[in-house]
Amino acid sequence: MNIARQLHAIARVYTDAPAISVGDEPLYSYRQLSARVAALAGGLHALPGMRSGERVALTMSNSPAYLELLWATWHAGLCVVPINAKLHPREFAYILRNSDARYCFASESLAGGIDTALQEDYNTSTRVIDTTSDDYKQLAAHEALTLQPVRPDDPAWLFYTSGTTGRPKGAMLTHRTLLAMSLRYYADIEQPDPADSMIHMAPLSHASGLYSIPHVFKGSQQVIPASQGFDPAELCTLLEHYRKATFFAAPTMVTRLVNHPSIGSAQTDHIDTIIYGGAPMYLENLKSAMSALGPCLMQLYGQGETPNTISWVSKALHSDTDNPRYEQRLASVGVARTGVDVRVVDDAGEDVPTGEIGEIICRSDVTMAGYWQNEEATSNALRDGWLHTGDLGTMDDDGFLTLKDRSKDVIISGGSNIYPREVEEVLLLHDDVLEVSVVGGEHPDWGEQVIAFVAAKPGRQVDSAALDELCLQNIARFKRPKRYIPITELPKNSYGKVLKTELRTQLQADCQSDD
Repeated sequence: MNIARQLHAIARVYTDAPAISVGDEPLYSYRQLSARVAALAGGLHALPGMRSGERVALTMSNSPAYLELLWATWHAGLCVVPINAKLHPREFAYILRNSDARYCFASESLAGGIDTALQEDYNTSTRVIDTTSDDYKQLAAHEALTLQPVRPDDPAWLFYTSGTTGRPKGAMLTHRTLLAMSLRYYADIEQPDPADSMIHMAPLSHASGLYSIPHVFKGSQQVIPASQGFDPAELCTLLEHYRKATFFAAPTMVTRLVNHPSIGSAQTDHIDTIIYGGAPMYLENLKSAMSALGPCLMQLYGQGETPNTISWVSKALHSDTDNPRYEQRLASVGVARTGVDVRVVDDAGEDVPTGEIGEIICRSDVTMAGYWQNEEATSNALRDGWLHTGDLGTMDDDGFLTLKDRSKDVIISGGSNIYPREVEEVLLLHDDVLEVSVVGGEHPDWGEQVIAFVAAKPGRQVDSAALDELCLQNIARFKRPKRYIPITELPKNSYGKVLKTELRTQLQADCQSDD
């Protein structure tokens, strides 16, 4: 059940249809992509130490190489480990070590830093290959490999997501999982064809890459912006060329697009679907987006453990302005996706009454098989067939789910997840820091920003610049606190647990006093 089979099948039907373009320039047809994937798979298969099921890490910005490596890895019977390109080299090293990835393919700008971090980590033997190097070109010129057999429950996508401990965990998504996710895409979202284009402005290591799969299955075009990322002006230019465009965007990206001067003259009627998710979308921002972009928006709620597939607010529901509960529905994360069971439960696993807050749990064949080599975390997350998301919410009488809080205390800034514990652990490395607690504060553009409450050791003072430097040496720049608030002692309950709710209240009060 190798999902790469569908790429080659569609290439026989739509031979000359454009498969990958950069900007408005076609790069590969489906026939060319199919041949290149088979050759690259042959190169991967011939690498020393490669056996069926081995992990291949992709640490790259958006590029054609990312897409061809994705399919070549599966063609060769191997497992992809997509890694956020914004991480710190030491974070890359941890994931590479934990996944025991044989090889890591990296963008030219990242390869050197990753290689240096791996040399400092003697428990990691991963080889880094720059996708602009001659070594990569030789792999892509290899003799074609026949499609390798895999079992439906073999891991295909090993996605690392952090939890309350701050230690990344690898959610195992199998070939069966990715097929089930794609079928639900057709059931709920849209049924693309060769006339469609998916523009990849959001990272291919996350939802945009996952949703490229159902698009490739149907022969639609994959578009990599020349900037390799999100530029509102560039997107507006691309919309002149691509008439049935779909793209994934974090809410902050949608807001930036709506507020860009170019949007007034952009051909927004060429947008078929904007899939937004990954962070809260404020109601007023959503209304502005619908006014500027038209009836093309739909919302997804999901997690890395059940990719993009828990609940949704369809385009039709976005347009259902006559419904008396219209605004409440827009403020929710919608109703359960096709074939997905969703419940809101208490600590004992019993359903809470309608409208009361509880933990959101779900089950479907889109749910992960478990965490890579982490039985304890797997047993905590998967209980009696249900995935416990750690998110808190309510469900109304119509089945609409509304998020209330995140029990994992995750901070979502610009669509990227930031886990307080990993930032706290870095700050505690400073000799002058006694204790620290990290929370999320509101930010007008990014949704949330990282705020650190820091208590110094007796007789000492903590310098914010020194803490900044410490963070830059250990974690990705986007995780660095934007503000350090000195505090004599962190508030705690009788069990010694830090009361983050009190810190958030204090932060809110400080912001109001500043106003």
